[in-house]
Amino acid sequence: MFRSGVTGLLASAAPAATPSAPSSSDPLPGLDLKLPTSANEVSASTRQAANWLDANWQGWVEGALRIVFLVLLALVLRAVVRKLITQLIGRMTRHHEHDSDYGRLGGLLANHGVVNPERRQQRAEAIGSVLRSVASFSILGTAALMVLSALGVNLAPLLASAGVAGVAIGFGARNLVTDFLSGVFMIMEDQYGVGDEIDAGVATGTVLEVGLRVTKLRGNNGEIWYIRNGEVKRIANMSQGWGTATVDVQIAYREDLERVRELIEEAAEQLGKEAPYDELIWGRAKVLGVESVAADSLVLRVEARTTPGESAKVGRALRQRLKLAFDEAGVKLKEEPAPVVAAPAVETAAPSALADPSSARSLAAKPIPLPTD
Repeated sequence: MFRSGVTGLLASAAPAATPSAPSSSDPLPGLDLKLPTSANEVSASTRQAANWLDANWQGWVEGALRIVFLVLLALVLRAVVRKLITQLIGRMTRHHEHDSDYGRLGGLLANHGVVNPERRQQRAEAIGSVLRSVASFSILGTAALMVLSALGVNLAPLLASAGVAGVAIGFGARNLVTDFLSGVFMIMEDQYGVGDEIDAGVATGTVLEVGLRVTKLRGNNGEIWYIRNGEVKRIANMSQGWGTATVDVQIAYREDLERVRELIEEAAEQLGKEAPYDELIWGRAKVLGVESVAADSLVLRVEARTTPGESAKVGRALRQRLKLAFDEAGVKLKEEPAPVVAAPAVETAAPSALADPSSARSLAAKPIPLPTD
């Protein structure tokens, strides 16, 4: 109805003028943008503009509705995906007894009770942030390309340029991509976290920060190490699970081993009942046996399972407690050598050259006999 009304109005306004043929250089095909110089030209330009609007307004409305629909669909899909990721991460942070209900990924992230709930929560939030960022980038990027296509932009050169640029960036930033992927898998597998004592091969220290590209460590001497995740080939985590305090105890060769074993176990048990070692020592200390034998001593090896990262502290306390127990029980650490009795010195005089009456010196020392008549 709107189309017929506009057409009738323009037809009654002035006689139709023959429009000029549109050229390929015209910004708006079918619309003469020359300035009119007479009333007839004004009428012709008005009819031409009205015809052009009448022919294109439906396409504009359709394109605008399509763009609005694409934008709304992308926003709704993004919100739904982020909500699903948040719910999935929330399920992953539950206790490991329920991890079998949520598949292999849930069991991987829960780590079966090796880490505490706070650590599991931090790791799950980090993974959720990465997943939400990837989902948002993918959905919004696809929606932007579809909007450009709806606006009439030719995407073939854009996609070709993006492909070439992607290949060039892939070759130039392959180390960056390697670092990023390694960081993602390190976080997912919970290889280490903030506060852990680790040995990364290239450096050893306490983890200060875990990023997707770089891991920051505090060394034993106070230095800070920045390690790219892609360069880490092996990781030894001394702060997960449990630690072992190993103490080598030296005793004299002739000491009673069973008596010494009882003293060690009693001292370790007493230490495990005192604060703060009652929370640091897990279980009873074990005397593994004789580690080495020497001519005057033996070495016994003692092990105690401890809280991760506290093995050195427990080992020092156990050595001190064993030293006090050995002093009270009179246990010797080494056989005392037998005293050496020195032989009495015999005074002897140097032999005299005149002791032999037949020697030359003895003969020369004899008095000259007196001449006889």
